[in-house]
Amino acid sequence: MSKELIVGPRSERVRVELAEAAAWSAYAAELREVLGAAIGKSGADLLEVGGLLVSEPLPEERRGLRNGAEVRPSQAIGLAEGMAAGRGPYCQLTAPGRLQIEAGWDGSIHLFTTPAVAADLAGLHGEGVTFLWRDAAPEPIEVSDPVDTVADAGFWTRVAEASERLTLVCERWAYGAHGCRWFRVTPERTAEVARLLRPRSLVCVAVEPELNPRAELLQDDFTAFVAPLPHGELAHRNYPGGADTLSEVTDDGFSLMLADAVLGDWCAVVPDTGGGQGAVGDSG
Repeated sequence: MSKELIVGPRSERVRVELAEAAAWSAYAAELREVLGAAIGKSGADLLEVGGLLVSEPLPEERRGLRNGAEVRPSQAIGLAEGMAAGRGPYCQLTAPGRLQIEAGWDGSIHLFTTPAVAADLAGLHGEGVTFLWRDAAPEPIEVSDPVDTVADAGFWTRVAEASERLTLVCERWAYGAHGCRWFRVTPERTAEVARLLRPRSLVCVAVEPELNPRAELLQDDFTAFVAPLPHGELAHRNYPGGADTLSEVTDDGFSLMLADAVLGDWCAVVPDTGGGQGAVGDSG
């Protein structure tokens, strides 16, 4: 893929107000037509989700979304329109070697495609959209500290043995504040938790972590929990970038705090259905 098409709104108000603008619906309709044409001419029956960023809870109809998931063209178009509107979730949508769709700025969408498909799309035009073609390839997603360990049967056996003591498991299935789940595991329930985790998730384990709320944790990323910690999935809240005061956390009922920095020591990746790997992030 060596050609890039940037599709954006012609209206300045749409670029600024996005979905709040009166002319958004007309732009969105033309954007969907362009996306449909690009997907169709690329021969993409399915597109793979990658680099998933979830900053808000997923709506019910998208609960199964994850890295590595394959979505149909209509779903891909809906996701791209949501990204253009500033709603998210954000991701790359890829038909390997043929097409990649990414979010841009100010309501735009970037399409990376082949010269042959670019030639087929060269005649596109529209009243509410602008087209900018250039020679470019999508940038690879770089992982600074990739995790090579697989969350296999041996991994979970070690987790079960450790869970005689207080043991927390974090499943990071997407980037963003709402891209993880937390569990308290016990020897009897470790296998049950393992079955719940999504393929390609990054799994990190904390054994007997320090959970007392402390002012020094406020400066960096941390996760807060409700006490006492039940067995199974845990209510939690992520604080990316920290918080200003302890009361900001505890007044909402979250009386336990765990620094995210402690999660890099024991991590693994849930294999996908084909037995391969593909973590959403690194061990940091």
